[in-house]
Amino acid sequence: MKPFLKEVAEDLIAKLGNDLEHTAIIFNNKRPVPYLQNHLAELIGKPFWSPSFFTIQEFFALSTDLKIADAFTQFFVLYEKYNELVAKDGENPIEPAKFYPIARIILSDFSQIDNDLVDGERLFRQLEDFAEIDYQFDYLTEEQQEFLKGFWNSYAEGKQKKQQEQFIRMWRRMPLLYSGYHQDLKDKGLTTMGHVYRQLAAAQHSQKDFTKDFKKLVFVGFNALSRAEEAVFKRWQTEGKSLFYFDTDTYYIADPVQEAGLFLRRNLEKSGLINAMGASKDLIRANAKTVDVYRTQGQVAQAKILHEVLQQDYPMLKENNNAGKIALILADESLLLPVLQTIRTHYTSAGKTSPVNLNVTMGYPLVASSLFGLADLWLSVQSQLIQAEKETVYHADVAAFLSHPLTGITEQMRARIQQKLLAEQLAEVPLLRLQSQKGLLALFFTRIGSGTEAINVLQGVFKWILEKQLSEKTLRQTEADLFVAVLKELNRLHDALAAYLPGLVGSKELLFVLSLIQKAVQGISVPLTGEPLQGIQVMGLLESRSLDFEHIYILGVNEGLLPQTSISPSFIPDSIRRAYGLPVIENQDAISAYMFYRLLQRSKKVSLVYNAHADDTNTGEPTRFLRQLEYESGYTFNYLDQKQQVRTEKRRDIRVEKDEQVMVVLNKYLRGETALSASALTAYINCPLQFFYRYIAKIKEPEEISENLEANEIGSILHYVMQHFYEELQEEDPVITKERIVCRRKELPELVKKGFAHVIFKNEDFQVNHNGMQKVVLAIVMEYAGLILNYDEDEAPFEILKLEKADKVPFSFSVRGVEKNVLLFGIVDRIDRKNGVTRIVDYKTGADNLRYSNLEDAFDTNGSKQNKALVQTLFYTHVFEQANAQSLVEPNLYSIRNMRKEGTFFIQGKDKLKLSGEHLESVKADFIELVKLKLAELFDEEVPFTPTQNEAGFAYSPYLTLCGM
Repeated sequence: MKPFLKEVAEDLIAKLGNDLEHTAIIFNNKRPVPYLQNHLAELIGKPFWSPSFFTIQEFFALSTDLKIADAFTQFFVLYEKYNELVAKDGENPIEPAKFYPIARIILSDFSQIDNDLVDGERLFRQLEDFAEIDYQFDYLTEEQQEFLKGFWNSYAEGKQKKQQEQFIRMWRRMPLLYSGYHQDLKDKGLTTMGHVYRQLAAAQHSQKDFTKDFKKLVFVGFNALSRAEEAVFKRWQTEGKSLFYFDTDTYYIADPVQEAGLFLRRNLEKSGLINAMGASKDLIRANAKTVDVYRTQGQVAQAKILHEVLQQDYPMLKENNNAGKIALILADESLLLPVLQTIRTHYTSAGKTSPVNLNVTMGYPLVASSLFGLADLWLSVQSQLIQAEKETVYHADVAAFLSHPLTGITEQMRARIQQKLLAEQLAEVPLLRLQSQKGLLALFFTRIGSGTEAINVLQGVFKWILEKQLSEKTLRQTEADLFVAVLKELNRLHDALAAYLPGLVGSKELLFVLSLIQKAVQGISVPLTGEPLQGIQVMGLLESRSLDFEHIYILGVNEGLLPQTSISPSFIPDSIRRAYGLPVIENQDAISAYMFYRLLQRSKKVSLVYNAHADDTNTGEPTRFLRQLEYESGYTFNYLDQKQQVRTEKRRDIRVEKDEQVMVVLNKYLRGETALSASALTAYINCPLQFFYRYIAKIKEPEEISENLEANEIGSILHYVMQHFYEELQEEDPVITKERIVCRRKELPELVKKGFAHVIFKNEDFQVNHNGMQKVVLAIVMEYAGLILNYDEDEAPFEILKLEKADKVPFSFSVRGVEKNVLLFGIVDRIDRKNGVTRIVDYKTGADNLRYSNLEDAFDTNGSKQNKALVQTLFYTHVFEQANAQSLVEPNLYSIRNMRKEGTFFIQGKDKLKLSGEHLESVKADFIELVKLKLAELFDEEVPFTPTQNEAGFAYSPYLTLCGM
């Protein structure tokens, strides 16, 4: 079927002939221009003088001498005018940060009022007092008066009195604000696009003859017209100056209930505009279509469908002229990046591989680039500096800067800086330390002092990176375009700030400037390189106006997105908007309906994709347009569910054989070069594969800055505290009494601080300015130490024999009948004697349990009843007894969480047998045999390292993925 723009081209040639060069052709956007140019060139078939092409805003802007003010200038002019009116009322001026969201709504309302030629001053004044309705609203219809009465009745119920009073005061200022704002802009040689429309509609524009160079003004593809556009169009039509090409279909034009034809019926019937294309054609019903409707589970899943379904369409791209072949229309524009990541770069047909041409007219958004990531990081750092009034930067932000791809920090420099931060455990990094590095690092972490300085610093960061990439020839075209667009936008903001609010230096004001910077860059996008007349076209719904394609894929056809249910905020209530004919939600529905139905008019194939997964932002329902089409059109609909295979991967069967390299390491244990610790033994019992990674392969977790201390670090601090608490007492007298403990406890806070500095900074004398979380850790260690000392006070007197005593003893076992030996190594937290019994004391801060079922279960690698603390404490007891020729030594576990209720003895089974006396000696013997069995397994070359089958064995493991989980 012939595309709409080709029909327009044919008609223009027929009507205008050689006058095309003196014609201005106006569209809603620039997207259709190359298509119409292409059709004209094909039809004329020889060189010709091209007509002039404009968007409607570009063309209307020719009618004034004034410059269109940018968004920042509009805000600041409005802000100045509003505060001027506030001062006249004797009130304090409003802060710019508080006024900004209000200003955006006011400016939007002003624009709509101008576009629809509403008497703004009259509207605002009439809202002040309902009592004047009898004589000031006498020109309104009864229905319009009912709208107004409904609004004022609900407003006068007396609720939220304070807010209502503020509302009234604001409305009273609106007439003066509206007129004063436009006058102030004019005094500066500026105006708004809405005011240009109003002036042109009223024939009060300054450039009276701006159309004189054109014999004809051709308006193509328009649908919803503002009152200003309608007035101008009617005037030019009366003057014989214009031609209008409306893309219509009797499907919705002839049906007064069809919302898709709402505005076109108004244009043709009420406004009397003449469609140069003649009467509407029946295009939608002309050819039977099959519509494929894809139901997906998830937002991004909509894009994934394209990977397969486009395969059958790729051969169409081999045709020389494939401008109108395939289009991907995104009703949900957030799908752009998933779509770009999904579409193939090449396709294979008949054994031949060909590239896929792609043209994206929506533009590449800055927010999806690494450039925005760097800008966002800078804004976050500056916000923290301002809000917290500090001279330090969070270490994670420094790490993010160092690893950012645009900073160009070398691997060596990054490692050097990170090692310094790690060595000092700087959770908060002083600014001075960063600025001493110079270059980009110093520039990025410069604290701003004013609004204009903020923009200068951020521009300096971007320029530094841009110049570096240019010199290294690593700059890509898309990034170059983004750099230029950002610098331009920041220049505009800088000029506006310098002109209107140069002295923004307070914390609130600076935060406001940072928010303006973020808003300035968030909306930036740049076009991706591509050929608009070749390959697959990717665009939003608005960009599809006037364009036709054979195969249409529309993504995001969900209710709430098509049409959108959200409308821009406004200070003009819905009832008042209806009374004055301003846009309401139904207008938005009608525009969306037209764009949807228009795409169907000349297409051969239609595929619709929607997200059926309901959540907080999505109903999971397809657009009602689909249901209407299914009911009215007579098309055939194929509903296809995207089948997502959810694969639950089983744990990989990972085995590490004890080859020659592994045995080299294991033999060091057998030769006595490496001693086997209690931690190593329990690690092997817990999971042999994790033992391999840690003790054989020597794979360690990378060190990190301890922002929130791990449990093992808290335990290390406690061990330091208890060792040094009793060390001094032991030197004076090994016999510890309750009185001596009580007296020494006053030094506990200082010991805890020293322990913290020793564990975290490897220097007990290191002076630390503890932050909030670190103070919590200190309090936890104080509490734990207090619990131990409370218990010891009740146990006193007792004699300290040794603290942190280290011993090594030989241990024999058999591997397949061959005797082997290893050295067992243990460091005991405390060895003391009470009532003639020597005790091993092991401090534990974790969830270690004093209860156990039986010793065999404690050694079961695949079981769920392991008891690491029991094995370690018996290990220490055996090592101490063998090294010091002692017996009947009693293992005691000071488990902080359990000792107050259950004491310090291990308890076996349901009979609650305490691990002491004869029972203890029996358990010790069994323990030796079980250790021999485990070591025989560990050093057996035929037994590989395999992961435990006990899921709990992987809890908090750093080797989780390496173990196939």
